[in-house]
Amino acid sequence: MKLVMGLGNPGREYARSRHNAGWMVLDRFAERHGAAFRRPCLKSYQSAKCSIEGAGTVLLVKPLTYMNCSGDILPSLMRKGGLTAKDLVVVVDDVHIPAGTLRIRAQGSAGGHNGLKSVIERAGSDAFVRIRVGVGEQEEGKSLTDHVLERMDAGAFRTLAETADRAAEALDCLLAEGVEPAMNRYNG
Repeated sequence: MKLVMGLGNPGREYARSRHNAGWMVLDRFAERHGAAFRRPCLKSYQSAKCSIEGAGTVLLVKPLTYMNCSGDILPSLMRKGGLTAKDLVVVVDDVHIPAGTLRIRAQGSAGGHNGLKSVIERAGSDAFVRIRVGVGEQEEGKSLTDHVLERMDAGAFRTLAETADRAAEALDCLLAEGVEPAMNRYNG
């Protein structure tokens, strides 16, 4: 089994924010595979399952713990599924990558992203695949927090939606063919 976690923030006020790029990608991926997200009783996440040829069962998870505590749900999910960091794929926004661009990596640092810091800490490793969705740097005079949490205008949202569609395709490729083919086909 593979565990694919999209990072984001719960609540209507964050639904169209750059920080919810990971959730947007998982929503697109679930749609492609006829999967529906549900919230298990008393759990702090939404999940959906699907089966991917070449990968088997894939558990899609959207933490409801807010970005900075995204990793808090991992220990119990990994223990329950007998998973290691090698079975984990994380989809996350990245302000250091131009909007509309993807970057897939087999492992690496958090790159200053608090959600990834939490995942690395709780997974006990940085040896998991990540799909970084470029949302672009903040405008001069605007705080990073405002940039990632504010509601996007129509143009920025359209760009992110197109990127999320491409990221869902990249996730399909990654799961079915492996990280190298996905990197070669979708990075940049």
